[in-house]
Amino acid sequence: MSRRSLTLLIASVGVIAALAIAVLVPVPYVILGPGPTLNTLGKNSSGQPIIIIEGHPTYPTLGHLNMVTVGYQGGPGATVNIFSALAAWLNPHEAVVPESELFAPGQTQQQAQQQDTQQMTSSQEDATAAALTELHIPYQTLVVVGQTQPGFPAAGVLKAGDVITAVDGHPVTGVSSLTALISAHPAGSTLTLTIVRGGQTQAVQVGTKEVAGRPVMGVQVYEQYKFPFTVRFSVGDIGGPSAGMMFALGIIDKLTPTNLTGGKFIAGTGEIEASGKVDPIGGIQQKMVGARNAGATVFLAPAANCSDVKGAIPAGLEVVKVGTLSQAVSDLEALKAGQPVPSC
Repeated sequence: MSRRSLTLLIASVGVIAALAIAVLVPVPYVILGPGPTLNTLGKNSSGQPIIIIEGHPTYPTLGHLNMVTVGYQGGPGATVNIFSALAAWLNPHEAVVPESELFAPGQTQQQAQQQDTQQMTSSQEDATAAALTELHIPYQTLVVVGQTQPGFPAAGVLKAGDVITAVDGHPVTGVSSLTALISAHPAGSTLTLTIVRGGQTQAVQVGTKEVAGRPVMGVQVYEQYKFPFTVRFSVGDIGGPSAGMMFALGIIDKLTPTNLTGGKFIAGTGEIEASGKVDPIGGIQQKMVGARNAGATVFLAPAANCSDVKGAIPAGLEVVKVGTLSQAVSDLEALKAGQPVPSC
């Protein structure tokens, strides 16, 4: 074999090996792209309403209030090679982000799915609470024990599932009020907690100790709501927390005779708190593309995401800046009336 032929053979083997490595060896990135959208005022692919309200009068709706999603390639249980990542990087409608930004180290596919499902469930609860708060419909907020921390006063006294209703006779109306009632006493104090365990009300004594300059019991709690009527959701296997604002708007539209959309195709995104505060989300550029492709002409975006929106708004889409649920309702009323609204 001539020297030239040998050189070409070695080079070819090297190229083939490099290509094989590029194809077979995964890179630690995730590709984000536009995902499906669902009209919260409409029905899913099975003909089931996205939002189902039972036990309270509802009203006919018009138009669209679409929740939007992001599809992704990669992550736990999946791989992305360098060619796919480069192709996505060149696509203006996709984004390539480090896997570590979206998933915890060592997280399995099942754990990721469970997290998405839990976030979706929480967002639906918060959306219902936010909608009822906006409509001045009373409901009850329960503070529930998730777990206690070993070595802290609450361990062995409080149990998972306990509902904390009062501290030293003062009612607990939420996590913030529980924190304030605990903080009103110096570390080392013993407090009387009224709890509901197994349907029975009882009083327990729990001490506190100082951590980072504040008194703590060593208990993790979360809020659970008791609503005066039933609100259910049917969104299939979609997960994550970012549809909260659109769920809340859909609930408000169904519970009130005033049509929020004016017949327009409106989409949007944003996590929602029970107070009505709208929090930022990820993947907003891909969500705007998905919304526009579905037919939306107006997009409600969290105010904190405005810096991510600039320069990436699809043609024909008006992006409205929203900080609270009340503001979103006011903006929709203004759009119906042809009045100006704040934009990113």
